[in-house]
Amino acid sequence: MKQSSIRLADGRELLYFDEADDRVRAAVDQRDLPSPPAPTQLRLDPLTDEWVAIASSRQGRPLLPPTSECPLCPSKPGHLTEIPADDYDVVVFENRFPSFSSSAALGAMGAAETDGYPQTRPGVGRCEVVCFTPEHDSSFGRLGPARVRTVLGALAQRTAELGELPGVEQVFCFENRGVEIGVTMHHPHGQIYAYPYVTPRTKLYLAAAHRHRERTGRNLYADVLAAEVASGERVIASNEHWTAFVPAAARWPFEVHLAPNRQVADLTGLTESERDAAAQLWLAVVRAFDSLFDGTDRASGGSREHSPAMPYIAAWHQAPVRADRDLAYLHLQIFSIRRAPGKLKYLAGSESAMGAFVNDVPPEEAAAALRAVIKI
Repeated sequence: MKQSSIRLADGRELLYFDEADDRVRAAVDQRDLPSPPAPTQLRLDPLTDEWVAIASSRQGRPLLPPTSECPLCPSKPGHLTEIPADDYDVVVFENRFPSFSSSAALGAMGAAETDGYPQTRPGVGRCEVVCFTPEHDSSFGRLGPARVRTVLGALAQRTAELGELPGVEQVFCFENRGVEIGVTMHHPHGQIYAYPYVTPRTKLYLAAAHRHRERTGRNLYADVLAAEVASGERVIASNEHWTAFVPAAARWPFEVHLAPNRQVADLTGLTESERDAAAQLWLAVVRAFDSLFDGTDRASGGSREHSPAMPYIAAWHQAPVRADRDLAYLHLQIFSIRRAPGKLKYLAGSESAMGAFVNDVPPEEAAAALRAVIKI
């Protein structure tokens, strides 16, 4: 994999990850772009001790533009996009409408830190977009294993580099797929958030892992994985290096964890063999999701003869940059809000207000349904 970088017209960084080592990227961004937006502001919710980003500039981001105006497609005459090249393999670039930013000038709104109420601090960090393919009407499930391997290599490289930025405490790689999830672009893509704090969900994981280690001396996620493998009831697939299973206490109708068979803190710690094996199983799980309710995979927002494409979130859980890396356990969580053909799980009062989940689909039934359609 060859990596090269350029600067876009407004100064943002773009990186090409090419599968051919002789690829030369000389195209220049010819657009006339405004300066990057003012920095975002973080405000602390004292009732939960959680940071909330205030990012008003994101109101102006594109919303489901037509194919002819897609900013994630390669550039061509008459349609200049975020990617100056006329073709690409995998591309990563700084989000034009970020929740966190390291390039925004200090001194603008929200740059100063305060200790009163509300307690505020600058939204330092970085947000990036990851384009998996130049094909607008494709999807992650239609990629080949080699391309997924390139995506994994790009995510690992970005995890390492973003973790070195001043103020960054956690790096989160993810894909949102489907208008039901809330995507604003149909083009197949993911995102990377470099947070200036450890996220609330990760704090919960680490607190539970710490209590477990105090009691047993062992790693919590490793014990959960071992129990799932021993039971086998919710395992849907595995290979030499990875296991895919539906967790016993799954919150979502269809939820799968893809975990390495040894404890690894983040994507940078995987061996080449483990990345190859991860690509195969990741692709198989996504394709299984797309096969659950009839039809073959189509692009996000497209149509099927029987059911629309499966909406999902694919989230890589990684260790914080500086804290508790020995407690964390890298894993990919893939889950969907679709519980049956034509039916979605909406987060109603119990889930949204209280964080108390009720799952309509027993995890054992979900695992059986996924085992029936997954192909390795």
